[in-house]
Amino acid sequence: MDRKKFYGAFTALITPFTSKDGIDKRAYKKLIDWQIAQGIHGLVPCGTTGESPTLSEKEHEQVIELCVDVVNKRIPVIAGAGSNSTREAVHMTKHAAKVGADAVLVVTPYYNKPTNKGIYLHYKAVSESANIPIILYNIAGRTGRNIEPDLMAKLAGIKNIIGVKEASGNLEQMKKIQELCPKDFLLISGDDALTLPILSMGGVGIISVASNIVPKDIVELVNTKSQTLNEKLFPLIEALFIETNPIPVKTAASLMGLCSARMRLPMCEMEEANLAKLKKALKAYGVLK
Repeated sequence: MDRKKFYGAFTALITPFTSKDGIDKRAYKKLIDWQIAQGIHGLVPCGTTGESPTLSEKEHEQVIELCVDVVNKRIPVIAGAGSNSTREAVHMTKHAAKVGADAVLVVTPYYNKPTNKGIYLHYKAVSESANIPIILYNIAGRTGRNIEPDLMAKLAGIKNIIGVKEASGNLEQMKKIQELCPKDFLLISGDDALTLPILSMGGVGIISVASNIVPKDIVELVNTKSQTLNEKLFPLIEALFIETNPIPVKTAASLMGLCSARMRLPMCEMEEANLAKLKKALKAYGVLK
């Protein structure tokens, strides 16, 4: 298994919607082609940034299939396959493997607040369901459960589990994960603001929100580890998280003419004051006139 194909800058893709609240396939295809033309290393459809919680099962499958088809093996596709239902996560993982995704991203079961044993059994069931690489997604702020380093090390011993998208915000925890897990276990940043620190401690890349609108610069940041570029990006990244993701980034994509800003409740349009701040940051960065 070539784990190096998952190094670099991967975009957690937004999902464009039509005026009739369907998937805007035309806009999605354009987004994918633009991302590839901008040099992005890989794509992650149907994550939280892609509003996966509000996609029906059929829509989820359509979006994954569309992404895999349009990419056509030009870059790796890591399909979102997370759920708080193990049965559903297994189903989505099987589907992703069937349609040709390169890996799946599976978030810790949310809301249920399972025990460590439950988390382990969840990922074990997903692993046993399909022969496809699995990347864990640790984000306690969304799920209510943090995967502690000891548990992470145990999970790293499961067949197919090759790494983690870490969005705990805890660099000390990440260092401990590196100490306890196998040397080839991939540490991937799940937080745009921490990309450079995580890269500096041996992380292999970022699954980025910001790269939806500035993919070329996120790729350059990963490739060069430039402190100057990191400082330039920081005010933009702050603005992209001024409200709950993906509200600001989808709004930014709309302002840039990439797709519609339409979202599904409970995601909603930005507050006017925050919208003004976002526009100011986009203009200061140079992506909006």
